[in-house]
Amino acid sequence: MIKTAVLDVTQIEPRLKHPTIFEHFDALEQGESFIIHNDHDPRPLYYQLLGERGNIFTWDYLQSGPDVWEVQITKPAKEQAEETVGEIAAKDVRKADVFKKLGIDFCCGGKLTLKEAIAEAGLDEEEVKAALARSEAAGGGQATHDFDSWDLGFLADYIYNVHHKYTRENGPIIEQLADKVASRHGNTHPELFELAKGVKVLMENLYSHLQKEERVLFPAIKTLESSGERAQMTVGIEGPVHMMEAEHDDTGDELRELRRLTKGYELPADACNSYTYLFDKIKEFEDDLFQHIHLENNILFPKALKLEKERLSNADAV
Repeated sequence: MIKTAVLDVTQIEPRLKHPTIFEHFDALEQGESFIIHNDHDPRPLYYQLLGERGNIFTWDYLQSGPDVWEVQITKPAKEQAEETVGEIAAKDVRKADVFKKLGIDFCCGGKLTLKEAIAEAGLDEEEVKAALARSEAAGGGQATHDFDSWDLGFLADYIYNVHHKYTRENGPIIEQLADKVASRHGNTHPELFELAKGVKVLMENLYSHLQKEERVLFPAIKTLESSGERAQMTVGIEGPVHMMEAEHDDTGDELRELRRLTKGYELPADACNSYTYLFDKIKEFEDDLFQHIHLENNILFPKALKLEKERLSNADAV
C-alpha cells in the first residue's frame, strides 16, 4: 500500500503556505491525495481551493483539533469527479433553461455539483434529474449559439457587444425609473427608496466592473489566445479572473437583496404603469445579467485559465 504524503504546514513560512499547498495539489494525479498537518482549522484554504481549482477535489478531516488538525485532500479519479452545474449548463443550453426555471443558480453558483446545487435550492433531486432528462428527450427547438465551441476572443467580443452594451444602455433607464417610482409611491411603499438606492449601487459597481474587463482582462485573454505556445507571458490572467468572479458574487448578492425588498418583484394593487415597467425592466436586466455571468464564469474564464496553464507549462518545458 502506498503511504499518503503528509505536508506539515506548521513548518512553512506563512506567506508560502498556500502556494506550497497549491503546488502539492496541482502535482497530484487523478486518484492521488496528500494530508495537511496544521495547528488550526485550515477551512479558509478549502474555499480558496474551491474558488481557484473548482470542485475537483475531496476534503476529509482526519483529525479536528484542538491542537492538531489533519485534512486529506484527494483529486478523485476522473470517472468519480462530478460535473458542476456551470459545466452542465455550458455544455447544454436546454439544461441551462431547466436550471433557470427551477431557480438553480448556475452562474454565480456554478462551481457547485448538481447534488449540492439542488440541496441549496431546496429542491427534490429526483424531480430535478427527471426535468433534465426530459430536456434531453425534447431534442432541439429554438436555435441557440454553441458558446462552448467559440474562440475565446470571439466570445469576449460577443459578451462586450451584447451584454456590456445592454448594461450601459439599460442601466440608466432603470435608475431613472427607480427614482421616479420611489418619489411617487415611496410614502405608501417605503421599500422603494431602498430599491432605488440598491439599483444605484448595483449599476455603479457594474459600470466599474465592465471597465476592468474591457481594459484589462479581455485584452489579456485575446493576447493569450493569439500568442504562440512559446510566447513570453507578460500579463497573467489568474488574478484578474478571480477578482471578476468575486465581483460577480457581489452582484449576485445585490440582486438577491433587490428581490427581497420587492418580494420577488410582486406588484402591489396600486401599481401604476411606471411601477409595472420598472419591475419588468429589472427582471429583464436580471435575465441578461444571469446569461452574461454564465458565459464568463462557466465558459470564458475556465477555458482561458486552462489555456494560460498550458502556455506556462510549454514555456517551462523550453
